[in-house]
Amino acid sequence: MKDHIAAVWHSPYSYILTSIALLTPCYWQPRLQAGDLSSHIYNAWLVRLIEQGRTPGLVVVRQWTNVLFDWILSGLFRVFGAEAAQRIAVSLAVLIFVWGAFAFVSVVAGRRSWHLMPCISMLAYGWVFHMGFFNFYLSLGLCFWALAAAWKSTPRRLGAAIGILVPAFLAHALPVVWTIGLLTYVLAARRQTAAGRVCLTTGFVLALAVFHGIVGHLLVTRWSPVQVTFTTGLDQLWVFDTKYYLVLMGLLAVWGLLFAGLVRGSGVQQVAGSIPFHLCVISAAVVFILPSTVLIPGFAHALSYIAERMSLGVAVCICALLGTVRPRRLERYALVAVAFAFFGFVYSDERALNSFEDRMEDVVTQLAPGQRVVSPITDTDMRTNALTHMIDRICVGRCYSYANYEASTAQFRLRAVRQNPFVAATYRDSWDMQTGKYVVKQGDLPLYKVDLENDGKMVVRSLKAGSPCGITRWKTLVDLLPNS
Repeated sequence: MKDHIAAVWHSPYSYILTSIALLTPCYWQPRLQAGDLSSHIYNAWLVRLIEQGRTPGLVVVRQWTNVLFDWILSGLFRVFGAEAAQRIAVSLAVLIFVWGAFAFVSVVAGRRSWHLMPCISMLAYGWVFHMGFFNFYLSLGLCFWALAAAWKSTPRRLGAAIGILVPAFLAHALPVVWTIGLLTYVLAARRQTAAGRVCLTTGFVLALAVFHGIVGHLLVTRWSPVQVTFTTGLDQLWVFDTKYYLVLMGLLAVWGLLFAGLVRGSGVQQVAGSIPFHLCVISAAVVFILPSTVLIPGFAHALSYIAERMSLGVAVCICALLGTVRPRRLERYALVAVAFAFFGFVYSDERALNSFEDRMEDVVTQLAPGQRVVSPITDTDMRTNALTHMIDRICVGRCYSYANYEASTAQFRLRAVRQNPFVAATYRDSWDMQTGKYVVKQGDLPLYKVDLENDGKMVVRSLKAGSPCGITRWKTLVDLLPNS
């Protein structure tokens, strides 16, 4: 019986069965709850309206990065509609990310590291996923495929890696720059002794510090010492509120046991001198040293959450380091238990968010079609922006999410070139609408606000010129742990 199970596990069927299990969170709720995903699908709808000539003041521009996921989503939207497009596009991104990470971890370990699949699956549905940063997410997944392809450094494999980095750049440039840096290190480090690698890594870290200084001098940036808390990648498991600390600490304990086993089996010097260990160090240094926010010339909105995004790369690098360990039964079962707890929390929280979106949709459907709507409702106990863009998806085919930010940032292919009745033309106005500071102008009317009364009843209010739209704070989830 055990031999039969082992044969299936090492056959192609294992990948098919695992893929089906991996995609379950994409289909277990009425809607995908992933922050900016609602904004992406809303803007895919606006792009269709632009193509039909129905939205003067909005245009679609050509750009070569931060677009791949939107292209995929728009193409699927045209064929299957909004609901199916979201699920198919996100499913594709999840599979690319998970199997890219698995390929990278396995090629570094020299064997298929199935015992780490629970960890990779949690990371796949962690903070970056639930923020909805899917261009970045897709790019990072492709970059893991490139790292796996280039690990043995033959000309053919390096050529394949370069080919993979092209679509990765179309998705997002940041993971591609990180990948090129890691591959440069790997190629140089293989010609070095253990002591030479330490010097090489030190040089990389110093170069990051110098680069930080140059960028900080030339551009508007923001850095915080809090970034040190992202250097292990464990923060990816802190999705919504404080109950996820339990999962985070559980994975930290398992990683500690696996690392102790690695040191026992290989020795401190061999581990500390290994290339996978130094990749973890360099990636952690990227997260800690570089600014987390950079205002790039030509953009109306800063590239933000750089450290929080790149911590996902650190976490997968740590998995690659630990992939060589032969786990004991305790560690295998512990990883599965942590994963069950994580996905249990995610299921419960996404169910609550879907219920909230149901209520919001019910009140918006009471409006006449084509109205402008804002929903400055926030939950300050949540780490992700789960409520901020919820109105965007509700408005698809129904109304205009006036505060939607994409068209005003110049970071996306959809652009607002002048004042228009569909979406805020400037990022300042968009941000003020989201945060309740915006003072309504006569030209905005009619403008409606989705709001909550003290007893939690969802309502729609008609806003008046000269009044701030205001913001409502609401506790959406049940937290198992008290907030600090």
